[in-house]
Amino acid sequence: MSSPREPSQAPAPEGPPSAGLSTTAGRIVRKVASAVLIVLTCVLVPVSVLTVWVHDIVLDTDRYVATVKPLASDPAIEEAARNRIVQAVDVRVDGKRATAELAAWLQSQGLPPTAARAVRGLAPQLDAAVTGAADKVATRFVRSDRFEKVWTSANRAAHAAVVHALTGKGRGAVGVDEGTVTLDVGTAVDRVKQELVDAGVTPAANIPDVDKQMVLFKSDQLKRMQGAAHALDVLGTWMPVLTVVLGAAGVFLAYGRRRALAKTALGAAGAALVVAVGLVVARHYYLDHLPPQVQSEAAAAAVFDHLLHFLRVTLRTVIVLGVVVALGAYFVGPGRGARAVRTSSERTADSVARWADAHDIRTGRVGTWTADNRRRLTIGFLLVLALLFALWNHPTVLTVLLLVLVFLAMLAVIALVAASGRRARAAGSPATH
Repeated sequence: MSSPREPSQAPAPEGPPSAGLSTTAGRIVRKVASAVLIVLTCVLVPVSVLTVWVHDIVLDTDRYVATVKPLASDPAIEEAARNRIVQAVDVRVDGKRATAELAAWLQSQGLPPTAARAVRGLAPQLDAAVTGAADKVATRFVRSDRFEKVWTSANRAAHAAVVHALTGKGRGAVGVDEGTVTLDVGTAVDRVKQELVDAGVTPAANIPDVDKQMVLFKSDQLKRMQGAAHALDVLGTWMPVLTVVLGAAGVFLAYGRRRALAKTALGAAGAALVVAVGLVVARHYYLDHLPPQVQSEAAAAAVFDHLLHFLRVTLRTVIVLGVVVALGAYFVGPGRGARAVRTSSERTADSVARWADAHDIRTGRVGTWTADNRRRLTIGFLLVLALLFALWNHPTVLTVLLLVLVFLAMLAVIALVAASGRRARAAGSPATH
């Protein structure tokens, strides 16, 4: 008895043995490339901020002058400048000799010896009076608009020297020597000297040439700072563009692009936060280790804060922008909280649409078109806002918050119009306005 024949089975088609391995290797390479690009983007974000600061503040005359101009009215700078000017003027009158000659002349005119001795005793008061006059004139000068004009003009004229301070070359109103950055207050001293002469303090006309340098910054690391500034200057304004391109490429190569976008945004915000904290630490360290040549700690702090103001504002903007982008990536995702927010928003829009329909307020064809093209409309408006942010001249945290509010308001309008269009289509009503 023959055994029943088993049904023949066609062999399963087999691809090339290396196909599966090639696919796996491709996925690994793609993941690694995406991760490397995202990490590199996060590292380059604070570097890009530094390049923008170097180009737009340090190496731009108008913006630099606008940055340091408020220092002319800063109380700490005024006090430091007043003290330095008075020291530079250094009006000294030989009070003892002057009172002695005056007493001798008065005694020759019949003044009693006792009175003559009293006149000779006025020498200290005469010296104090002259010093007080110099201090009064210097105080009035640094608190006037003339000092602000002198300060602004000197900084504008010396901006090339400031640039040279970062490259180690040049000297002028602002100079560099052995790691020390100084400001020449000679113009202010000459103005005060002339005012003293005009006020009747004639000995001021004989003021000799003295050292009129006010130390603004001193550090043994200035050479390294110069090298870093030169490197940042060479990179120029292309560094932010390169950073954005690398970040976009990293997100595009990722399999989970929404999560990759959120990670990139948070990583960039974290890198900016580290640099911002580093600036705070550097400020405290610098002020705690001021060299003796710096006459005023408050003035040094004011100069430090004003010169780095743009840098700190930009870092805060990057931090807020990164958090906003990460939140946006979360709320468009499948998370329970994100779905709850979207569902609540849609219900609210439907409720408003029902109320509008009950009051004969309809969107007509605009509503149905918006309902059909809602996603494209939202993406298009988001791209417009992103372009506006990219073209914004030095955006701040307020800029980011303003654009976010505008975007949320537009999302609300789109949701309401789309809800009205859906309701009109479901009711089969004609497209009326």
